[in-house]
Amino acid sequence: MKGRLRVRFLDTRPLRSSRSFRDLWIGTSISQLGSQIANVAVLAQVWDLTGSPVGTGAIGLATGLPIVLFGLLGGTLADTVDRRAVVRATTAGQLLAAAGLCAQALADNRNVLLLLALVAMGTSCSALGAPARRTFPVRLLPGDQVAAGLALTNVSFQAAMLAGPAMAGLIIARWDFPAAYATQAVAMAVSMLAVIRLPAMRPEGADVAGARRRPERGGWRIVLRRPTLRGSLATDLCATLLAMPVALFPLVNEIRFEGDPQTLGLFLSAVAVGGITAGLLSGTVTRWRRAGLVQLSAAVVWGLALACFGLAGPLWPALLCLAVAGAADTVSVVTRSALVQLETPDAYRGRVSSVEHVIGVAGPELGNFRGGLLASATSAPFALVFGGLSAALAIAAVAATNGPLRAYRTPSASAKPTAPEVTDAAAASGQAAC
Repeated sequence: MKGRLRVRFLDTRPLRSSRSFRDLWIGTSISQLGSQIANVAVLAQVWDLTGSPVGTGAIGLATGLPIVLFGLLGGTLADTVDRRAVVRATTAGQLLAAAGLCAQALADNRNVLLLLALVAMGTSCSALGAPARRTFPVRLLPGDQVAAGLALTNVSFQAAMLAGPAMAGLIIARWDFPAAYATQAVAMAVSMLAVIRLPAMRPEGADVAGARRRPERGGWRIVLRRPTLRGSLATDLCATLLAMPVALFPLVNEIRFEGDPQTLGLFLSAVAVGGITAGLLSGTVTRWRRAGLVQLSAAVVWGLALACFGLAGPLWPALLCLAVAGAADTVSVVTRSALVQLETPDAYRGRVSSVEHVIGVAGPELGNFRGGLLASATSAPFALVFGGLSAALAIAAVAATNGPLRAYRTPSASAKPTAPEVTDAAAASGQAAC
C-alpha cells in the first residue's frame, strides 16, 4: 500500500557498485576494531594509574583538544591537495602512535601524562586525516547511495564497538596492555594498504589559492550561513557535549557492580548492540528523505535514554537503556553525515568535513571530560540524568527554531549530490545554540 512504512535491512548496494568503496570499507572496519581495542586499553590503564573519574575524563581532554587544534587544518589540506595522500600520511602517523603506546606498556610506564601524550599524538594524526577521509564516500558512490554507504561504515563501527571491548578484555587478561596496543598497530597497517588502492582524489572545482588565503573560514562560512548544516551540527554538539557517558562507566561500574571488569565491557557492548541493530535495519532510515527530522528525533531519544541509564539500578535495565542510546546514536550519525556531505559543494567538502569532525569527535571527548568533572563534584547518576535531560531540552530548542532543518529532504536518486551556492540570504534563519 502506498505510504505504508516498510522495514528494510542494511542496504549493501555500495559494496557491489564500487570496488574502491569496498576496499575503503574493509580497511576502515579493521582499523576501527583495532582502535576500539586500544580505547579500552587506554581507559583501563588510566583507571589503574589514577583510580579517579577525573583521570578517565582527562582522556577526553587529551583527544578533544587535538581535534579542535588540528581538525580545521585537516579540512584545509583536504581542499588543497590530493585527499588520498593526506589520509596516507596521517594513517602512518597513527601507526607510529600505536607503536608508541605499545612501547610504553612494555616498559611498564607509570606516568599517566606520557600515556595521554601518546593518545593525543594519535588523535592529532586522525584529526588531520578525518576531513579528507569523510569526503571519500560521496566521491566514490552515486548520490542515492551515499547514505547507505555511510550506514555501512557506521555498522562496521558499531560491530567494532561490540567486538572490540570483548576482544580487549581477553587480550589484556591473557597478554596485558602491550598486546592490545600492538593489535591496533597491525590494524592501522591494514588500513594503510586499503587507502593505497584508492584512486587519487583531488578536490573538484577548488580555488586552491583562495583556500590557502582563507584556510578554515570557508568551511565555517558555509556552516553558519546554511541553516540545515548549522542546525544539524548544533544538534550533534548538544547531544554529545551535554550527555556523553563513557567517562562515567568505570565509576558507575564501581559503585553499582563492584568494579567487575566484565560489566564495564558490557556497558560498551550494550551501546554497540543497539547501534549495530539500528544499522542492520538502516535500509529503512537511509531511504527516508526527511533526514533533518530523523536526526532531531534520534538525538532526543539519545539524551532521554542516557538519563534513564543514570536512574537504572539493576544491570539489565541499565544495559537496555544503553542499547536504546546506541541505536539512536547510529540513526542520528548516519542522517547527519549524509546531510552534511550532500549539502556541501565538493570544493568545500574538506573544510566543512573538518568542522563536522571537530564537532562530531571533539564534542564527545569534551563531553566525557565535562561528565567526569560533574560526577566528581556530585555523583555519576546525577551527572548522567542532568546531562541526558539537558541534551534533550537543547535539541528540542534547535528543532523549534530551525524550520529548514525540520523540513530538509535528501536528493532523489536522479538528483546530483551538490549543494546550491552559499549566499548571505541563507543566514536569515535563526538557530538555537547549546
